[in-house]
Amino acid sequence: MRIAVVGGGPGGLFFAALIRQADPSVEVTVFERNRADDAFGFGVVFSDRTLAGIHDADPVLREALDAHGRHWEDIEVRLKGERLRCGGNGMAAIVRRTLLALLQERARGMGADLRFETEADLADLDGYDLVVAADGTSSRIREALADRLEPAFDTATAKFIWFGTDYMFDGLTFVHERGPHGVFAVHGYPISADVSTFIVETDEPTWRAAGLDAFDVTRPPGPSDLATKAYLEELFADQIDGHRLLTNNSRWGNFRTRRTRHWYVTDPRPVALLGDAAHTAHFSVGSGTKMAMEDAIALSAALTKHADDLPAALAAYEATARPSVDAIQNAARPSLGWWEHFGAYHDALEPWQFAYHFLSRSITDARLARRAPEFVHATHDEWETRHGAEPLETPLDLGLWRLPGRVVQVAPDSGTAVGGTGDPLPLRDFAPGTAAEPWGARTMAPDDESGLAAAYARLAELAASAPLLIAVYGGTPYTRALLAERARLHHGLPALLIDDTLDRDRAVTAVLSGRTDLVGATAETIAAWEVAS
Repeated sequence: MRIAVVGGGPGGLFFAALIRQADPSVEVTVFERNRADDAFGFGVVFSDRTLAGIHDADPVLREALDAHGRHWEDIEVRLKGERLRCGGNGMAAIVRRTLLALLQERARGMGADLRFETEADLADLDGYDLVVAADGTSSRIREALADRLEPAFDTATAKFIWFGTDYMFDGLTFVHERGPHGVFAVHGYPISADVSTFIVETDEPTWRAAGLDAFDVTRPPGPSDLATKAYLEELFADQIDGHRLLTNNSRWGNFRTRRTRHWYVTDPRPVALLGDAAHTAHFSVGSGTKMAMEDAIALSAALTKHADDLPAALAAYEATARPSVDAIQNAARPSLGWWEHFGAYHDALEPWQFAYHFLSRSITDARLARRAPEFVHATHDEWETRHGAEPLETPLDLGLWRLPGRVVQVAPDSGTAVGGTGDPLPLRDFAPGTAAEPWGARTMAPDDESGLAAAYARLAELAASAPLLIAVYGGTPYTRALLAERARLHHGLPALLIDDTLDRDRAVTAVLSGRTDLVGATAETIAAWEVAS
């Protein structure tokens, strides 16, 4: 078999080494448009929990991290002069250029033919039995087959830019700073003995107010945005002890989450997508490099197992690799969404709750407690210090309706809420003609994010009618949470999150994080919580 790999990034190189290792009779040629020592960006980071499969397939990454990488256990969140740490988050990072050099050496050692500064389109690759498109998120091969592969992407509203710095972070560190034009945040982590990665995110209004929209991002790769570099060096000077930022094709962009309906075609010729060419997930939940290397393992294993049946091999590849990617992308959406709204959280939440809100964006209280028991215990202690009880047992006084705890029984039709003193609270999706009796506004969350603007407008209408609370139901867990937070943080009204699929753990997470004030479910669901506890 003759295989052409288009793209000499970590995924393409790792695949080339693995398939040659598995079957030395396979001829593999890697075509890379850039030079061998070109590397855009600074470092790549891997979670300890995700590395076992890669290490089992080939020791090259483990050896690279051991010899050249940096490892840590804690995440640090910096906000308003405080630094909070959360353990149990083992990770390792390495300079991207170093990793590429080691993977190139490994692929060559296994007998792959590496051709740098060489463009390759499908028309150039006649004579190969399989083309592996590992040519990144802007894959030309994927786009040439778009009608068959059906690619799609969502673009985030948050802006981000990638720098390095000669300031050394201890481990993965999130820094949040309000400047004269708005809120900026940093993802920082060490990648070598003298360099850290320094990714900055902000919202578009802040970005424009700061005048950071002047750089022409349509220019070819290479030049960096030096005006932004100077602005951020000044803004974060205290956080990085006056150290400098380092550039490498550093320019603002909006993260694109890419999905592709089909990862391979057999007609007009066999082509398989690998890594960013097929899928991306926001860097706050994982490494695109890690996902690409896992794709390489799955593709190599499938080709080896089905050596005489290429269509079966490609089908097995996608069936094996896609579930993990889907899970990561599903977890990435609320994480990416958090970065689209972090300015509101920064201003509204105290540091301890802000850190918990951030770290629980894709994980529940119980799961986070297993990973970082000291951090979760400290967060519960902070809540109890302020409220005198655990989250769900904390009373809430709404004046005309007083609640002994944060769990409210809601009728199956979401028309009334029971749990306070006095009569049940009627929940209406319209403003009553009179405010003689206490009432709550009821609003439905949209089924997808495209409906959020209309939902926010409806919420504003209801909030103007002075209900005791805003009850949010329907939609998805993500849109419900956003609407409840909008009620609390923007309109200053207590939020009741109605979700009959909640368990007690998710209910605790929602209240403790400040995503809602109250949780509501049917009597049967609430009774099940008590049995489970």
